[in-house]
Amino acid sequence: MTNNTRSIGKLVVLKIGDGCFDQGFPVTLQILEEGKSPLLEITGRLPPAPEILQSCQNWTTSYHSLGLRSRLEASVVQVTNVSKLERCYNAAQLLGDRLNTWLSSEPFRPIKEKLLEQLLPSDEIRLIIQTENSCLRRLPWHLWDFWERYSKAEIALSALKFEPAPPNPKPHQKVRILAIIGNSIGIDTEADQKLLEQLPDAQLTFLIEPKRQQVNEALWEQCWDILFFAGHSSSKNDGCTGHIYINKTDSLTINQLKFGLNRAIVKGLKIAIFNSCDGLGLASNLANLRIPQIIVMREPVPDRVSQEFLKYFLTAFAGGQSFYLAVREARERLQGIEDEFPCATWLPIICQNPAAKPPTWKELRESSDGQSQGQHQIPPPPIRHPIPPPIPPLTFVKVLVTSLVITCFLIVIQQLGLLQGFELKAFDHLINRRPAEFPDSRLIVVEVTEKDIEAQQSDLRPGTSLSDRSLKQLLEILKSSQAKVIGLDIHRDFSVAPDYQELGTLLEQRDNLVAVCKASNEDNPGVSPPPEVPKQNLGFSDVVVDPDGVIRRHLLAFNPDPTSVCSAPYALSTQLAMRYLVAQEIFPTYTDQGYLQLGDVVFKPLTKHTGSYHNLDDWGHQIMLNYRFHKSPEDFVHQVTLSEVLKGNINRDAFKGRIVLIGVTAPSRDDYFFTPYSKGNDIEDQTAGVIIHAHMVSQILSAVLDQRPLIQDWPAWLEVVWIWGWCLTVGLVCWRCKSELRLGVLVLALSILYGSCLGLLKQGYWVPLVPSALTVVVIGGFIVLYDQPSPHRLKVVK
Repeated sequence: MTNNTRSIGKLVVLKIGDGCFDQGFPVTLQILEEGKSPLLEITGRLPPAPEILQSCQNWTTSYHSLGLRSRLEASVVQVTNVSKLERCYNAAQLLGDRLNTWLSSEPFRPIKEKLLEQLLPSDEIRLIIQTENSCLRRLPWHLWDFWERYSKAEIALSALKFEPAPPNPKPHQKVRILAIIGNSIGIDTEADQKLLEQLPDAQLTFLIEPKRQQVNEALWEQCWDILFFAGHSSSKNDGCTGHIYINKTDSLTINQLKFGLNRAIVKGLKIAIFNSCDGLGLASNLANLRIPQIIVMREPVPDRVSQEFLKYFLTAFAGGQSFYLAVREARERLQGIEDEFPCATWLPIICQNPAAKPPTWKELRESSDGQSQGQHQIPPPPIRHPIPPPIPPLTFVKVLVTSLVITCFLIVIQQLGLLQGFELKAFDHLINRRPAEFPDSRLIVVEVTEKDIEAQQSDLRPGTSLSDRSLKQLLEILKSSQAKVIGLDIHRDFSVAPDYQELGTLLEQRDNLVAVCKASNEDNPGVSPPPEVPKQNLGFSDVVVDPDGVIRRHLLAFNPDPTSVCSAPYALSTQLAMRYLVAQEIFPTYTDQGYLQLGDVVFKPLTKHTGSYHNLDDWGHQIMLNYRFHKSPEDFVHQVTLSEVLKGNINRDAFKGRIVLIGVTAPSRDDYFFTPYSKGNDIEDQTAGVIIHAHMVSQILSAVLDQRPLIQDWPAWLEVVWIWGWCLTVGLVCWRCKSELRLGVLVLALSILYGSCLGLLKQGYWVPLVPSALTVVVIGGFIVLYDQPSPHRLKVVK
């Protein structure tokens, strides 16, 4: 067995800076002895070599074309075409020849000469290639013929920028290994498990096709020395992002395990082994997390190659070889199967944090108490700590200053937008706690359901939901029913069919009909309006959605782009509400500030900092959407289906004098949105777009005709006073009351704060709940901790 004593080797760092194969790369060479200052540092250059890039791409293409059954994300059928094998061998030979020619070029000669001058054939050498260039990372650096005389050298990759490695916690008596066995369809991961189980002095934990939460909990709850993964994996073409397939349905990126991995690294994770395909993207993500040593496969790896490498590596590493030499030995032993699996020795690669020293197997498992060889230590004498002086009591001034500091800190946090997500969720919660309201009898919705679409299949155009025949019949019924205003919330960017010219006349001549279009921009082509509808009878269907996908705002109007396919300046809801109000002699006007006014109600637009919004995209004329809730978000308005109307099952008086909205509620048309009332992520938790437009129309009418309040915020100074007032008041009360009552005071204060915010929201005022609650908790906790009795009691000496 190899001696476990760790030799002092040499570290060679080759930093390859920014550049390209067409122009060359700057190179810096550093040679260091392990644990000592650099011996030397010189600079050089690699000349332009576009043929290297072309050869690398040709080899990659020929290797992938072999069709070897691998541990990539999907298995393929084994191919043994002789011509493809020869093509792969030839491409590999050409790439190796060109790489050596490049590294023997005159601009690079000074670096090569320094290496020969400083290194001895007997040295144990770690060569680290530092580069951010993904093409350079894919080159087979082990083919550099310079290293043939150094039998104890191995090559690793690293990024140019890296952070210091975390301090090594004390080792355990056994090497702790977390082995994740992921999706293994088409590959044999049981062989990997058996190899791991044969390791000496190892404590193994297997997660077989786990869920994401299981992986995360394992990383958080225990200490690990080695993280091992076997299964399918892949990397994106940029070589910067990798996926591992932890079971048959779920895949993860390293960033999705970021916090758990960071925790594991702090607690001592030193090595990550990904015995899976195409791992350079995984290595890039893991290196960003400061994992000291990583082993990955640079390309899709055949199942047998991965098993043989793992067997050879674990045998050498656990047997006493250093980490680098164990990888080299295992990699070179793969040459015996290269007749079946070309370039197998190319696949394993180390990715190293240069600031960390690779551990040996012995260093991973040595006892932490220094007594593994029967040594006994005399415990040191106890340290006597001086008794600290007593803490001065709280005063009114201290409570006042503390409340100001806490308030200022939370105001800064709030203005940076760090609380916005929590505040919006609190807003949704308060919206859900408001009492039910009466339905709005001024509106009725004609909904096109899945059954209605199926009933029209013979007449429907592809991708539409309302045929010309059905729309003509519906508009004639609504005309005879004396509907006051009709809103067609269905996109029609095509002309009426020749057989239904009467429908074209209805669309063109009905002044109480408003159709929709969708504005276009750089990211969205938009939807054109119906060609027959005049411009003044159009409203846009665009809505504003918050970052979490919830509609909380109401877009009344905006200035459309001159190139937009939709030139309507007002929303569908605004058009319908204004036409209804004009019939009652309430005309729209604008204030001196440019705000829309209907009757006595001024619709003041949102600004960048409104309520819980910070740095809001306040384009157009936006206001908060004050939803009307009856038994559910949908029940506030009467709804009938298209089939019921066309079959005459609905009394026509139901439409008389009302605003009629026509829209699709069929889930297949994907016109659903999340609202503050959504409880989950399913379609049942969302609300149809036509219902949301009805909420918007109802909001305008109710504000103007019923004095129902719009949701508005307080001025910034008043919000600051509100937050500070709660902080100071609770601080003073906690200060003056007995310590055993303080928890009750905090609970009572939070209850009163919650009730106050809910009551104010019912009146239309959206005030800060989350920042105020945080100040209450923080100042209460501060006073409780400050007034804790000292553990050092003064003794009275008689």
